[in-house]
Amino acid sequence: MLNSLNKNYKIILASGSPRRQQFLKELAVDFEIRLKEIEEIYPENLQGVEITNFLAILKANAFEGEIAENQILITSDTIVWFENKALGKPKDYDDAFEMLKSMSGKTHEVITSVCFKTIDKTETIFEVTKVTFNKLSDEAIQYYLDHYKPFDKAGAYGIQEWIGLVGIAKIEGSYTNVVGLPTDKVYAYLTNL
Repeated sequence: MLNSLNKNYKIILASGSPRRQQFLKELAVDFEIRLKEIEEIYPENLQGVEITNFLAILKANAFEGEIAENQILITSDTIVWFENKALGKPKDYDDAFEMLKSMSGKTHEVITSVCFKTIDKTETIFEVTKVTFNKLSDEAIQYYLDHYKPFDKAGAYGIQEWIGLVGIAKIEGSYTNVVGLPTDKVYAYLTNL
């Protein structure tokens, strides 16, 4: 279905995330990957989706002046929003352990913003999914961290990994959003261009 779209637009994904890249492949979207190192710093007063919107746009703006007429750039940012603070990627093992321990038996939100930038406009969409963890034992958290090393993931976990099989009691909303990209909304946006 996106073949006609692909003739009109060259899609550039500015993400090193293997999960986001895999999702676009599975959506049958032709794309190229272009990466830039961005310092992901945002104003402290931002809350929830304001943070992910800000960072997705920040990543897109790094390509200002580099987008051609028929190109669309896709950038994205995901955070875990828990007890009124953003949990990004853990600093180290201990930080990851504390994140998972704090979320054990509780509900958090996974928020992803996706920014689409063309030569003449920038638009952002977002998705919020509620995830409730079972009570996680220290042993289960340690096993997960030792075997899966989720240090590149917001909130220190990947729902598609072992922790998602044993640790998730309930999910309300988009599953793919928790993995890192709300694929239904991205597909709808691209097909409606």
